[in-house]
Amino acid sequence: MKEETSKRRALGMGLEQLFNSEMLDFDQVEEKIVNQTPKDEIIEIPLGELMSNPYQPRKIFDEESLKELSDSIKEHGVFQPIIVKKSVKGYNIIAGERRVKASELAGLTKIPAIVRDFTDDEMMQVALLENLQREDLTAIEEAKAYKSIIESLRLTQDELAKKIGKSRSHITNMLGLLRLPLSVQDMLLYNKISMGHARVLSKLESHEQVEELANKVINENLSVRDLEKLTESSYFVRNIPLTRQKKHKQYKHVEDAMKEKLGTKVSISDNKIKISFVTKEDLNRILEILNIEVE
Repeated sequence: MKEETSKRRALGMGLEQLFNSEMLDFDQVEEKIVNQTPKDEIIEIPLGELMSNPYQPRKIFDEESLKELSDSIKEHGVFQPIIVKKSVKGYNIIAGERRVKASELAGLTKIPAIVRDFTDDEMMQVALLENLQREDLTAIEEAKAYKSIIESLRLTQDELAKKIGKSRSHITNMLGLLRLPLSVQDMLLYNKISMGHARVLSKLESHEQVEELANKVINENLSVRDLEKLTESSYFVRNIPLTRQKKHKQYKHVEDAMKEKLGTKVSISDNKIKISFVTKEDLNRILEILNIEVE
């Protein structure tokens, strides 16, 4: 009993460390849980008894990525146990849903797992963080994940930006997508309009005007710059005031495009480009996006 209490305390400290630390790093906490679990407590659970985490933000899993992981599992087995919570009808997956799906593809019937007693809040927070740090969510899934973390941890947008190594403007722009009508969110989901278009539209008040403009973008193949010029008219009511950048205005569209691509603050002045990063991991993320390899 004493041993079990000690284990729960260690797990609690791990989660507290995750959610209260300066940077949110799910990998460290998962590694801590795995390392602190005796090998005889890692059990084999039938795949048929596993259910998705109800708070899982990801609705679409990349098939090619799953196939690669499945091939690896066929050859080497499941490298790291998943983490689950016992439920009435089986087990809820806390972390490792991709490993579960890839194991099913590989034809396995069981998977190694660690059973832990997470609260509903912890289940949601862990699922959101695992996906934000390990997978490319769709823009809408990412926005919903940010909203859920802000609400559950009672963070400001600034605090969340620092914790996940993104710029404040990236968080603000993503959350703004949730103001779009569902029909326009679907246009973004199916790549009928770009993130740049969606960002401009999210700053408008009227849903009717937003839908009208989104259809115009598709039908007339408008660029983001075309859309920006169009929405400068006083006919379009904004929920966010239009701010004009006087200095280096000719590069603003380049800055915006780079901010969107890199998910961090970018400024251009005096023929120099300044790209901001928060941590070494954030720098590596940016280098990977730019396809730059550094030894």
